Amino acid sequence: MHMNASRVLGVVAEQDEERKRLLEDRRLIKRDSLDHWSRFVGSDLVKVTTGVRRSGKSTFTHLLLRGSDYAYVNFDDDRLAPNGRGDLDAMLEVLYSHYGQFDHILLDEVQNVEGWELFVNRLQRGGLKTYVTGSNANLLGRELATHLTGRTVQMELLPFSFREFLAWRDIPEGPPTTRRRAVLKRQLQDYMVLGGFPEVVRDPAIAREYLTSLYSSILIKDVVARHGIRFVRTFKDLATTLLSSTATLMTYNRLKDAHGIKSVHTVKNYVDLMAEAYLLLVLDKLSAKPREVQNSPKKVYAIDTGLIGPLSVSASEDRGRLMENLAFLHLRRRLAVEPGLELFYWSDYTGHEVDFVVRRARKVEALVQVTFASGPDEISPRVARGLVKAADLLGCKDLRIVTWDYEGRLRRGGRTIECVPMWRWLLE
Repeated sequence: MHMNASRVLGVVAEQDEERKRLLEDRRLIKRDSLDHWSRFVGSDLVKVTTGVRRSGKSTFTHLLLRGSDYAYVNFDDDRLAPNGRGDLDAMLEVLYSHYGQFDHILLDEVQNVEGWELFVNRLQRGGLKTYVTGSNANLLGRELATHLTGRTVQMELLPFSFREFLAWRDIPEGPPTTRRRAVLKRQLQDYMVLGGFPEVVRDPAIAREYLTSLYSSILIKDVVARHGIRFVRTFKDLATTLLSSTATLMTYNRLKDAHGIKSVHTVKNYVDLMAEAYLLLVLDKLSAKPREVQNSPKKVYAIDTGLIGPLSVSASEDRGRLMENLAFLHLRRRLAVEPGLELFYWSDYTGHEVDFVVRRARKVEALVQVTFASGPDEISPRVARGLVKAADLLGCKDLRIVTWDYEGRLRRGGRTIECVPMWRWLLE
């Protein structure tokens, strides 16, 4: 037994104080998906909150558990550096001696402990309602799936949405008057540049330093250290390339050549590990042929638009790409709470393209293009052509173009396309 019980008891008591202070904070933002997930609080499933580092997973889970008797321990604390499962058993004793009886337990950043999945399995079998958070999508999903087949529910949390950003800034909801439209556009401009990490939203002055340091700790702690990446310089260069060219098509082959990496397999592995740590997310092409999906170029999006600015290689920040990245994150939030919803991009061999295809149960529900336009004449014919072509092929009626500031309808190729300003679309 490696644990010094009285020292650990002190840490647990301190973490409990922090938790109480957090829950008394009047400025806590109720996350959009809280109501959706609160239906699972009483269930026997293990609840797993995943998402990028510092996106508010712990706070979200505390809010979910507010009003329940629950014990809490955060393993992202170097004073707890445990060595394995024996320590977890000892930890449980410490929690009982601090909290007394409890029927729910929250294990924060539990992937830092070896053998955690067997421990969680045992807690769940023993009737404790168990909550787990972690910033590694696959590790949590894969490990738990192995030991707890079908007995988990995964709650994905992204940084603040535009609606949550506005709530923090006390911008009330209301009808879109001329003044409100102007306010929302100004806020959207801020949101696009700052992004939605809670610390940055709370204090925009620290944005650049905070995001640069967060980016590097995701890369180093969550990927390089955890997976023993040997060629760190190359790995970091690849990450910079990907994040500074979000929303553009990329192939593993091109990346391999650009970075002098020996095999395509290594590049794919690197990209997968970044996606696992939620640094970036990858979008596949829509195709009925699995092989074509595998071999087609991918689109990569940053987990937060705030990360793009500090890393952007191009001086002129491409607003169209930032808008597309925001649109992707907005749709991804929907995916997190609507099982069965899928997201792709579409293109054909003649160069027609659609940014987003939303599909449910093999039926295409919506086609979405994103463009930085403030009037109908600023919408490139290529944007509308892609929509019409895809709509004919995929049998979809819901066609929309998300613009910067143009609202209206276009008739193209016998179809109606809805144009909606981004500030409005993000609040739908």
